[in-house]
Amino acid sequence: MRARASLPDGLIADGPARSDHAYVTLVSNPDYVVGAEALLRSLNLTGTKADLVVLHRTIEPAQKARLKALGARLIAADLLPTSAAFDKAHAREELHARAAFTRGAKPDFHTPLENFVKLRLWQLDYDRCVFIDADAIVLREVEKLFEMPEFCAAPNVYEGLDGFHRMNSGVFTARPNPETYRDMLAELDRPGVFWRRTDQTFLETYFPDWHGLSIHHNTMQYVWFKLPALWSWKDIRILHFQYEKPWQNHDKAHLVRPLIDLWRSVASGQPVPDLMAQERPAA
Repeated sequence: MRARASLPDGLIADGPARSDHAYVTLVSNPDYVVGAEALLRSLNLTGTKADLVVLHRTIEPAQKARLKALGARLIAADLLPTSAAFDKAHAREELHARAAFTRGAKPDFHTPLENFVKLRLWQLDYDRCVFIDADAIVLREVEKLFEMPEFCAAPNVYEGLDGFHRMNSGVFTARPNPETYRDMLAELDRPGVFWRRTDQTFLETYFPDWHGLSIHHNTMQYVWFKLPALWSWKDIRILHFQYEKPWQNHDKAHLVRPLIDLWRSVASGQPVPDLMAQERPAA
C-alpha cells in the first residue's frame, strides 16, 4: 500500500489505514453503537481483509473499546463546515416539520444534520470505500462492490415499485478524492437549499447517473411485509433496517419479527443462520 498523507482537518483516526479498501459506517450518536457492533460482526463473518472503519461523533470510551475489539479503525469526524442557515434548515425539528416521515417512524435519536458526515468518506485515506449504514447487517460477502464504479447505490424500494426510480444511501460505493469533497461542499451549502432526505437527496442529485446496485445489496425491512414477492433469501446480501431499529421496542416489531430475530442472532455473536431455512414473508 502506498504511503498516504495524514487525514485532513475534521477527521482524527486512532491509527493508520491497513488496506487500500474499507467498509465504512457512521455512528452519529451513542444509540447507533449497538447497530455498528452487529454490522462489524457480520462483516467479520464474511472473512473480508478490507479495513472496517467507524466514523463517529461523540461516543464513550467503553463504546470505542467495544468497536475496536471487533477490528474497527475509529475516525472521529466533525460536522461539515456548513453555514448557520444550512444547519438550522436541517436540524431535526425543522426538517421533520418541513418534510415529515409518513411511511415509517424515525427514532428519537435520529439526527438528520449528522447524516451529512457521510460525505467525509471522500476525505479518507483509501482508494475505494463501501459505505454501509449502521442499521444494516451483511448476510453474504460483498467484496465485488469494491470493483464497482463511483457512484453505485441500490434503489429505494420498500413500499412500492416507484422506489426503483430513487436511490437509497444506506449502501453505496465511493472513491475518496479531496477535489470531489471540496466540490460537494460547494454544491451542498448553497443559499436557500434544502435537502429533504439529507445526504440521500444530495447524493442522488450530485450523482444523477448513479449506477444501480440490485435491491439485494440493500434490502430494506419493509419489503418483508409491503412487497413480499420481491423477498429472496437466496439473493439477499445486505439487510437494512430503515426507519425502526431492531434494537428498539417499536410498534412494527410484530411485522418483521423474523428479521429482528436474525439481527439479534448476529448481534449476539452467532454465525449467520441458514438463510434458506428462514421463514418466508406472508404474501
